[in-house]
Amino acid sequence: MTHHGESLRRLLDDDELLAQLKDDFTGADLRPEDRMMLRYVSKLTKSPSAVREEDVEVLREAGFDDRAILDIAQITAYFAFVTRMAEGLGVRLEAW
Repeated sequence: MTHHGESLRRLLDDDELLAQLKDDFTGADLRPEDRMMLRYVSKLTKSPSAVREEDVEVLREAGFDDRAILDIAQITAYFAFVTRMAEGLGVRLEAW
């Protein structure tokens, strides 16, 4: 969250929501479908081998089509990659 937090702060323009998302998204004031998406993202990030078709089906039931689900998975994978690269190389945040 450190490397992406500032971008999210500018996008949200809501420090309270940002703090909720950083601490525990399950308690954040979110739409139900956003909460379901973040559950999937969390599982894919922390336990990718545990993700099952049922997890994808929950997203479909929440209203996400296959393209949106693909986007969610790809963005999650990209952020995991970038975060690991930045942390693995000791990259520091630049001043804005």
